[in-house]
Amino acid sequence: INIKQMQKFDCELRRISMIVEIRINNCYIFNQEVVFSMNADMRNKRFITNVHKENNFNILKAAGIYGSNNTGKTRFIKCIADIKNALLNRKSSLMSNLFTDNSICELGITFLEFNREFSFDFKFDENKEEYIYGCFSEIIKDQYGNEKTQCWFKKDVKNKEYYCADENLDTMLPVISNNSLFFYQIDTTKFKYLDEMKKILISFANKIDIVNMNNIPIKHTIELMKNKNNLQNKIVEFIKNADLYMDNFEFVDMDKIKIHKKNEGKADENALNLPDSIIDQFRLVSTYKGIPVSSMLFDSTGTKKIVSLASYVIEALENGRILIIDELDSSLHFKLTRAIVAMFNNELNTKAQMIFTAHDISLMDCKKLFRKEQIWFVHKDKYNVYFYSLANFTAQQGVRETTDIIEKYKKGALGAIPEPDLINTLISIHNDTVKGGTSSDDE
Repeated sequence: INIKQMQKFDCELRRISMIVEIRINNCYIFNQEVVFSMNADMRNKRFITNVHKENNFNILKAAGIYGSNNTGKTRFIKCIADIKNALLNRKSSLMSNLFTDNSICELGITFLEFNREFSFDFKFDENKEEYIYGCFSEIIKDQYGNEKTQCWFKKDVKNKEYYCADENLDTMLPVISNNSLFFYQIDTTKFKYLDEMKKILISFANKIDIVNMNNIPIKHTIELMKNKNNLQNKIVEFIKNADLYMDNFEFVDMDKIKIHKKNEGKADENALNLPDSIIDQFRLVSTYKGIPVSSMLFDSTGTKKIVSLASYVIEALENGRILIIDELDSSLHFKLTRAIVAMFNNELNTKAQMIFTAHDISLMDCKKLFRKEQIWFVHKDKYNVYFYSLANFTAQQGVRETTDIIEKYKKGALGAIPEPDLINTLISIHNDTVKGGTSSDDE
């Protein structure tokens, strides 16, 4: 085996996949372009372990997004899901901005896959349900930071611009259907660059896991717990370490589940009529002080969420996946969310990435946990939605690595903070009560 073959084998073995940048325009509530970046600013040498270095690219391992309720955090996560669905040829649910007459949704992503950096942008016409634009490029950066972009493919229906690195494909592009992305419309195996591009995009999309902590399915953990292997052991270890009072956690046969005496004679017969998915949930057992109990019946909401999340976290760290979590801090103790983030930032993590939304400001820590560019904010006014990083704030504005970011945020100096005026509701209730009382006395 020569050196080139060894390098190729090493590349296939590692297969690092990470998001570098997300671009959104005219989608859902986003009426102007927003750019979310995971590029690390290497002028800052603090928390260098929070950065993954690959072929002269420096990419953040984790990032948190903060903002008031209903400002766009969840919709941002939805846009990532829309990109994934498009790349996997799933039916689009994209929606253009509600407050414009423009039906063209624009999404783009720059990412690391097979240890190389690529960029893909597309435009989707919501009214026609057609992809009217697609462009795929590779980005090459030298040791001095100079970038060069090589376009592999471009299809611009509106401006009638077509290009492909494969010869003789240009003439076919104008007549190919726009109902799905171009590489699903033809047999790509006949075209070297187009086929490689398809493999890159599908491989990357399949590495993305998107989780909503308010509706997180336990099915994923159950499937991994059914097979006794090294991954299962690590999931159990994660759950036990997250809940210090738990002795063990396992997936057992129904006959090993302890039923309370007053339910004996009833539950067994009815259990046979339950769907397999429900039975599987009963078979997840937590052990406390040597006593095994059904996790579904006994454990708290927070513990159940830890159990559901455990498989995603462990699989991401073990297999190098991208974990996107909406409302990471939902029902979880702040020390636990902080510990999860620290796992991804740790130098022992060399291939996993996490992007999350949260309201827990204890994570907003540039002294012990995050670099400035790892903290993002979403702010909305009556005109626009704004996406920006803490790194946008300079020392002249009073924001340094040693600054108490939490206090700055609480005071509203960083924006993206709600100003609820609920006292007026209480005053209104009080006034109505007083008026009602006065009128009753008068009568």
